[in-house]
Amino acid sequence: MSALELHAEIAARAAAMPPIVIDDSTFAAVRAATATMFGGDPVSTDTVERLDHVVHEDPRVVVRVHRPRGLQGPAACLFSIHGGGYVLGSHAMDDSLLEAFVNEFGCVCVSVEYRLAPDSPYPGPLDDCLAGLEWTVAHANDLGVDPDRIGLMGVSAGGGLAAALSLLARDRGGPRIASLLLQCPMLDDRQITESSRADGLIGWSRGANTFGWRCYLGAQYGRADVPAYAAPARAGDADLVGLPPTMVIAGSADGFRDEDIDYALRLTRAGVPTDLVVVAGAPHGCVELFDGTEPARRWSHAVREWLRPRLDSRSS
Repeated sequence: MSALELHAEIAARAAAMPPIVIDDSTFAAVRAATATMFGGDPVSTDTVERLDHVVHEDPRVVVRVHRPRGLQGPAACLFSIHGGGYVLGSHAMDDSLLEAFVNEFGCVCVSVEYRLAPDSPYPGPLDDCLAGLEWTVAHANDLGVDPDRIGLMGVSAGGGLAAALSLLARDRGGPRIASLLLQCPMLDDRQITESSRADGLIGWSRGANTFGWRCYLGAQYGRADVPAYAAPARAGDADLVGLPPTMVIAGSADGFRDEDIDYALRLTRAGVPTDLVVVAGAPHGCVELFDGTEPARRWSHAVREWLRPRLDSRSS
């Protein structure tokens, strides 16, 4: 099976990029390389202050809060969960994007540093995300946050965790989530769709997807009874009722395309107000890997226009 068709501008760039293979033999080196790309102490700017808070020590969970300087509040809040296939990444990946949102919308952004698989398989990362969200709600007044305007955002595996967290929070009676933004979410461990089985995928390959799910699910990988809290695509239509207004955005050249479209359609059938955007020619990680291209610009514009009425202080 050939790769899904890329936008010409992205295809030209991708041709010059060396392939990244993530498997048992390369994982340690890939994780070490990605770790050096992010991290360091939180940095405050003239307009945004960043501060890390320890939610609890055992296991250690940290959230990074990005706030407008001089915030009078209460402001809307975006709780962000980073990507990385459940096995890579850091909340520092989101620093520049969240700072841009703070400057543009006057909101507060919180990113969570969750444990990674395979060191901590499901439900460890999800538990960490829940702890971070609960901490944010509990400290809303201190942060200048309106507890009724806290939305979730996740990218890739972070999108899978955000979808799972919305299910978990609803079923446990809180915290209340005002909106849900799922960017190219990693939702289905079964890899049964046409797009997930494509060869030559850019950004996140079929093999990397298998590796990520195997690490995250551990002994549950390959079983028929994987819970929806671990892989949200496993949820039945009735299980999606009562979720917050949602946006799902995916690329037409992403291996997650089909599972993302299907999830958005099922949310709609369950009565959840859902916006679905499919960006033509965009692969996985379009904005992160191919910034400045036409698909990346269209992606970023769609995300910001959806977030604006939910986060902008002028819309409160």
